[in-house]
Amino acid sequence: MAFVVTDNCIQCKYTDCVAVCPADAFFEGPNFLVINPDDCIDCDLCPIECPAEAIYQEDAVPEDQKEFIKLNAELSQIWPRITEVKAPPEDAKDWDGVPNKIKNLLID
Repeated sequence: MAFVVTDNCIQCKYTDCVAVCPADAFFEGPNFLVINPDDCIDCDLCPIECPAEAIYQEDAVPEDQKEFIKLNAELSQIWPRITEVKAPPEDAKDWDGVPNKIKNLLID
């Protein structure tokens, strides 16, 4: 079972989770991170580190965010792997907790 990055990561894009991932399973897009389900070893370290509380185990993803399971799998195939912590966007705190940010997701 893999972990899944969900809606609240969009435009927050904290990378604290990347630092603790022993499998280097995170991939970075313009304003969102995803986890490759094939790389994830289900270690449970990343949800604890996520300041935005945006990471869930696949079977615990909230019903209204199930689409993120597929998005993580698909986007991890096209985005570059991220293995080091980066500074979050300057306005990350302003976006934390804003609902339905999927409309702001940048793919390219």
